[in-house]
Amino acid sequence: MNKTAAGFFDRPTVLTETRTASSDSGQIKRNVSSAEARSAQRDRVMEPPEDMEGRTFVQVMSEKYSPENFPYRRGPGMGVVVVPTVGPQGSPMKDRLNLPSILVLNSCGISRAGDQAEIAAFCAHVMELDLSHNKLQDWHEISKIVSNIPNLDFLNLSSNPLAGMTLERRCAKAFSRVRRLVLNNTQVSWDTVLLLAREIPELEELFLCLNEYSSVSASSVVCPTLRLLHITDNSLKDWTEVRRIGSMFPSLDTLIMANNNLASIQDNKDILERLFPNLRSVNLNNSGLSRWDDIEKLNFFPKLEEVRLQGIPLLQTYTNAERRSLMVAHLPAISTLNGSVVTDSEREDAERFFIRYYLDYPEEELPYRYHSLVTKYGKLEPLAEIDLRPRCRAQVEVHCEEKVQQVNIRLDQTVAELRKQLTTVVKLSTNSMRLYYIDKCSAFGPEEMKYNTRALHSYSIQDGDEILVVPKTK
Repeated sequence: MNKTAAGFFDRPTVLTETRTASSDSGQIKRNVSSAEARSAQRDRVMEPPEDMEGRTFVQVMSEKYSPENFPYRRGPGMGVVVVPTVGPQGSPMKDRLNLPSILVLNSCGISRAGDQAEIAAFCAHVMELDLSHNKLQDWHEISKIVSNIPNLDFLNLSSNPLAGMTLERRCAKAFSRVRRLVLNNTQVSWDTVLLLAREIPELEELFLCLNEYSSVSASSVVCPTLRLLHITDNSLKDWTEVRRIGSMFPSLDTLIMANNNLASIQDNKDILERLFPNLRSVNLNNSGLSRWDDIEKLNFFPKLEEVRLQGIPLLQTYTNAERRSLMVAHLPAISTLNGSVVTDSEREDAERFFIRYYLDYPEEELPYRYHSLVTKYGKLEPLAEIDLRPRCRAQVEVHCEEKVQQVNIRLDQTVAELRKQLTTVVKLSTNSMRLYYIDKCSAFGPEEMKYNTRALHSYSIQDGDEILVVPKTK
């Protein structure tokens, strides 16, 4: 659906200056005031009245898109037409309607169709219709609306109370021209879905989220045109249900099954290759997958290139970096993982990480992918662990006259603080000693530590180096 257009016609009228050569400031102010009054009147009109039977599609359409609410006809290309009234005298339609090709009539309390002749007269050009969050619970009334919109391509019936409502085949035929159908949160039965799939010959996108499906009944119905199935937030747990979906929709390009507790992928390579031969993208976020074997089986879908697998039990014990690297290495054919493109350099790094990750695993626990990657890169050695953090302490020899003592010093302290530490070692006050640093690995002589504010780490002191304490002479 064109969201921009839908949002445009669903928000309050934009006030514009009247396009006449004679307009002056006073006239503009009167026009603005008049428009504000019409806007306030419209807001009152659009509030659904307390009517137990709800309102008709014709009533809501005439109120929302009447000249009072849309006073200016838009220019070409905006999908707005002005149609003369053809209904009988006393019709709720006005002299004309500024009707867009995308109708957004959500949350308007619609429960009935109204005069079909007026729907046919005013909606011949309509291509997209949003009837979500209304009170439609009779498929016969919905079919009256749809059958009189001959160019309807997109229909949204989400959140209408259709649970338990029976769709007769003669009513289902009214949907035959629809290509994109949204039935989210309607609790329509799976039998209804099958009937619609049978009667809509060119259905391309189907949305069935939040319908509490726990199973999918077997059927001989095949819908070869469907490309996108969005069936998130249901209760599909067994792979048998997914297998039935694949049989119904053999041309699926995108399958979105997030927030279903799918436990595993059970079929073998031959079955999976035939089940979804055209599947390019799959979303299994927040499913119940808990084995790497299930992830590897995704490789058997011959055209799969985009995968989403966040929030699954399998990945809970890994860090974010480990999750992505192991997933990329397990899925060599994918180009996008969790919405991010997998580059060639990332794939190579992930595959090398994968080999090293499993180096110490026993042979019987190594994944199948490990052996193919060892063939590609060889059996890699573990990476050397290099600690680049600055040293915090050092063990040094403190020499004072004839005495030598091992002292552990902090390298983040200053020369002045070191003097205080050494007062108890050499029995001299801080003002009575001179300090020299001796680097055992250097050919240079002692370096006097004369600047009290200098940090010890700036001398690059190492274990075994010496600090020479010389008493000051009076």
